[in-house]
Amino acid sequence: MKHGWISLLLVVLIALSAGPVAAQETTPEQPVYIVQPGDTLWDIAARFGVDYGELAAANGLGADSLIYPGVELIIPGLEGITGTLTTQEVAFGETLASLSRRYAVPVEVLARLNRITSPSEVYAGMSLVLPLSEQTPEPGPRLSLAPGQSLLELAVLNDANPYTLAAVNAQANPSTILPGQVLRLTSRDGVTDPGPGALPPAISAVGITDFTQGQTSVIRLDGLPGLSLSGSLMGHPLNFFALPEGGYAALQGVHAMAEPGTYPLTLEGSLPEGAQFGFTQLVRVYAGDFLYDLPLYVDPETLDPAVTGPENELWDSLVEPATADRLWDGLFSSPVDAAHADGWTAQFGSRRSYNDSEYIYFHTGLDYCGQVGHPIYAPAPGVVVYTGELVVRGNATVIDHGWGIYTAYMHQSEIQVQVGDQVTTGQLIGLVGDTGRVAGPHLHFEVWAGGVQVNPLEWMTQEYP
Repeated sequence: MKHGWISLLLVVLIALSAGPVAAQETTPEQPVYIVQPGDTLWDIAARFGVDYGELAAANGLGADSLIYPGVELIIPGLEGITGTLTTQEVAFGETLASLSRRYAVPVEVLARLNRITSPSEVYAGMSLVLPLSEQTPEPGPRLSLAPGQSLLELAVLNDANPYTLAAVNAQANPSTILPGQVLRLTSRDGVTDPGPGALPPAISAVGITDFTQGQTSVIRLDGLPGLSLSGSLMGHPLNFFALPEGGYAALQGVHAMAEPGTYPLTLEGSLPEGAQFGFTQLVRVYAGDFLYDLPLYVDPETLDPAVTGPENELWDSLVEPATADRLWDGLFSSPVDAAHADGWTAQFGSRRSYNDSEYIYFHTGLDYCGQVGHPIYAPAPGVVVYTGELVVRGNATVIDHGWGIYTAYMHQSEIQVQVGDQVTTGQLIGLVGDTGRVAGPHLHFEVWAGGVQVNPLEWMTQEYP
């Protein structure tokens, strides 16, 4: 009987609300745009997809007219859209639907304003045009509709009117609101919740760095203690760990040969009360700035898939685990002495051709010049997980620094540590050599993040996370 009463009341509320929603959608006003530094009339016309001549005419401008920052321009041809048009980058954790709820603008209006044909086109970092007005509500607390819960029940539990709750979230039909969907209340007593609008209330903020070929990216979440988090990006699992200052972070490398473009980043996990959540959003991978080396000529055996395949599989397996203890703190130091710290014979990421092949290879680390017998030092605390002799890599060592971060040292003449050894920053771990596939003595130094080789120089100049 209770559920029947609730359903009847909800139907009544929906019927009563039909008129006001329709009335709000029609207005004779035209949207305006406030000119920003660097804007030109051509740029503005292209941004909003309007004819240059019509834009100029609507604002009484001639062909030679100048526009200045702060000036309001009427944007013609956008029927049904009002307010001040502003540009905002999409944050991770926002979708077209969540932005619709955040700014009380129908999804179809946002799609038309930004010439979006599918919600899947929206990616983190994308620049979107949003219409704002004095009626744009301040964001309040986020709510999640639980399975089996009606909008009326959710509204009553939060001292809200279900029609108002639907209207604030730009939902003309409350019956279309699905379980797990994140809604917003209006701000109360000046308290706002600007957190990610498509993620559960337990997650208060999400921050991501740029995803660039060959670099280490940081995915950081602020949220309640007790969250269980995981995810994936470009075929690699995301391993989240609790930060001492609060929140969670995952460190993930982007392959140096990854094709620039958009890729799905997935977050999933369990909330403190046990509920499950999952969220996927596109992120953009940017091109790195890599050189092309002159062709190199090496022993054909070191290019034979029968040799390189098993060796690469071994290497990948060594750097796959993400141990929970973070052993490093601050910057990594140089693995060689100061006299050779800036003496690189090859940079990370440079494209390579072996024996006149296509440029299908890249340099996976940083090469330090040196003579046989020069010392090699641990750049940060860690645990040795591999020592051995390989065909391509020569005498090699791998150190686990925790959280999926590894360093590797190749072509050594001597290895001076053993598997299981705990090493400290600056500890002698080996000697430079010319073993394996080399053209002369040197140290090949690699850093791995989340199972992917990344630029070692990052770790010596930037602190993570």
